[in-house]
Amino acid sequence: MKQIKHALLSVSDKRGIKTLARSLVNAGVALLSTGGTARLLREADIPVQDVADYTGFPEMMDGRIKTLHPKVHGGILARRGTDESVMDAHGIIGIDLVCVNLYPFCETVARDDCSIEDAIENIDIGGPCMIRSAAKNHADVTVLVNPDDYDGIIESLGTGRPDAGQRRALAIKAFAHTAAYDGAIANYFSALNEHGSLRLFPDIYTRQFTRVSDLRYGENPHQQGVFYADAEDEGVSLADCTLLQGKALSYNNIADADAAYACVRDLANNAAVIVKHANPCGVAMVDDQAVAYSRARAADVVSAFGGIAAFNRPLEGGAARLIAETFMEVVIAPGFSDEAREALARKPNLRLMLAPLATPVSGGFEYKRINGGLLVQERDVHVLQQKDCKVVTATAPTPRQWQDLLFAWSVAKHVKSNAIVFANDVTTLGIGAGQMNRINATRIAAEHGGPAIVGSVVASDAFFPFRDGLDALAEAGAKAVIQPGGSIRDDEVIAAANDHGIIMVFTGIRHFRH
Repeated sequence: MKQIKHALLSVSDKRGIKTLARSLVNAGVALLSTGGTARLLREADIPVQDVADYTGFPEMMDGRIKTLHPKVHGGILARRGTDESVMDAHGIIGIDLVCVNLYPFCETVARDDCSIEDAIENIDIGGPCMIRSAAKNHADVTVLVNPDDYDGIIESLGTGRPDAGQRRALAIKAFAHTAAYDGAIANYFSALNEHGSLRLFPDIYTRQFTRVSDLRYGENPHQQGVFYADAEDEGVSLADCTLLQGKALSYNNIADADAAYACVRDLANNAAVIVKHANPCGVAMVDDQAVAYSRARAADVVSAFGGIAAFNRPLEGGAARLIAETFMEVVIAPGFSDEAREALARKPNLRLMLAPLATPVSGGFEYKRINGGLLVQERDVHVLQQKDCKVVTATAPTPRQWQDLLFAWSVAKHVKSNAIVFANDVTTLGIGAGQMNRINATRIAAEHGGPAIVGSVVASDAFFPFRDGLDALAEAGAKAVIQPGGSIRDDEVIAAANDHGIIMVFTGIRHFRH
């Protein structure tokens, strides 16, 4: 196998570079380097030649010109077995390994004090050229852009160099790296307005997704499916979870688990959420986790069968034993006790997902693909506080009703519109989801709740356009309702609430979810 004889190292991220360089030298590799990387290696007593000494052409223009030279790119791009005569004629040595990562453009523009000039000076030119050259010529050249890959290269030095499969995989990473880098630059500059300040949404929007796993199929068996992760949403995606037990997740499992965990993360205290077809069918927030799960399941036993259970605290044995009594597809939690693992081990097909976080999602974007385009919006991270609400009826909620109203409102945020949520004792009693009108949503939720909803509270994700919505709530037996307000008939709706003796609270914000 061919040996690596010459390597070029030029990195902004210095993690692990001394270890890699020392290993290369110990394997008989001669090093070329530039600027700060060369100084770092010399300070560590690692022999290295400056690129400027090799090319005979000095760095200039404050470092803008360092590696843009035929002796560098000729050494990287030369086809071994084809271009040796040209290399000999021009004094070009073959560069067999290129280790380069780029100026920290994304980190620079993320700073509050970043100027356009700062951004421009952190656009790397020579680095992407070398990376792409090496990736193009991966048949003969190894390219490294990520310090996490150094150990694998060091290990391969014992056999001479990485094999063809390794070089190809590293080349793919390299092309993805430069593509993401250029995308970030385009995003930044196309988001600048005429005054030089940044708009939230750029004119050109680029995002990179990485394949996590193939799926047996998509939503239906006749559709193929795959799961891609968004690296910029770290700690949010199901890709950040670990499958501890069970079969691989399906397309629908992933979508439902995402919905379940998003809902339970929004609840401040110990909670259990059960989701079916992307909608919560039962939610409870109780100190005793087993009781919380039991109440969530009891809220809609029929829908809970084959659902997704999510917890915002590590799963304990008591709740796990209840889960084991029936059929569930997935359980997702930020931890699993030994007792819980033992209780669920007898359900080998049940997927247990270990999630890294249990706190609410703090930001980022949401996407909806439509034919011919992409809808992008800020993620709905609003958390309602009691002080932000307005009581608009003659009677105000009691402390217990306030607790239930805010709880029901948190759940309604995760229910498909039109959404109605009946709750009592921080437990959902009936949920109406995805209906074309709010009256039907109310009736469906009331039917699920049965006699238990008498005296309960209700959350509506959007305003009531007519008083008939309040009439339906009164017929069901509700005693308090929380809703955004903002209808041109608010006065009529408030009057209906007073007529029925229903307490009404306005939030001033809605939670449509399509």
